[in-house]
Amino acid sequence: MVLRNATVRDFDRLTARVFDTPTRTSGCRLDTYRDRDTFYVDIDLPGVDPATIDIAVEGRLLTVRAERGAGPAAAEHATGEVSREAVLSESLDTDRLEARYENGVLTLRIPIAGELASAA
Repeated sequence: MVLRNATVRDFDRLTARVFDTPTRTSGCRLDTYRDRDTFYVDIDLPGVDPATIDIAVEGRLLTVRAERGAGPAAAEHATGEVSREAVLSESLDTDRLEARYENGVLTLRIPIAGELASAA
């Protein structure tokens, strides 16, 4: 459901080096899984202020941004803006996306639309 391959990963690393944006994915491990007719995205965001979390979907591109300030997580993670992007499948109903931030993990719950949901 998340479209990602080695070429995209390599491009992400190159642009991070060229544009000096090491926080692009720093501290933002992303896991995805499906449970029946729902697709889940878990993004590690330890130490961020929940009020700063911004989730945007434009077309098929999911972008999550947040601010990590000084605190216990700062010892292991860079402070400042962190972000993560992922290309989503067209089969996801992003209009009904739900988000929950708990224990440093942002969980996005996205229903699977139409016939693909019934194929589970």
